[in-house]
Amino acid sequence: MKNTLQIAQLYFRFALGIGFLLPVADRLGFLGPAGQNSVSWGSWDNFVVYTNTLMPYLSRSLAGVMGFLATVGEVCIAIMFMVGFKIRTAAYASFALTLTFALCMTLFLGVKAPFSYSVWADSAASLMLAGISTYRWSIDFKYDEM
Repeated sequence: MKNTLQIAQLYFRFALGIGFLLPVADRLGFLGPAGQNSVSWGSWDNFVVYTNTLMPYLSRSLAGVMGFLATVGEVCIAIMFMVGFKIRTAAYASFALTLTFALCMTLFLGVKAPFSYSVWADSAASLMLAGISTYRWSIDFKYDEM
């Protein structure tokens, strides 16, 4: 059972990390233009419009700032998960970010939206990852906790 948990935490880390990096690549236009298969935004401007949809109480420029902060957070969290650095901190940050995203999606796009993009599952997985006592295959791994 212990080995299963060690594999599961590594799987969580990489699934969440890649799950943060792909949308960043999309909003920066690396996956192609908007409208192309599997491309949601295709550009930063389209992403800011979407961010403003999730935060309609903000001006467009403030939505851009919030989108930028979220993007920086997503990149940092993804890297921390994938290299195994400060995993618990990254997991709590991931939980807070995805919970905020899920709540905004629910309020402004409807209940179905965050489930369609597995945002609630990502949030729950992040919280579960934060609760694991030992992170195998990471910089933070402590051999005395085996």
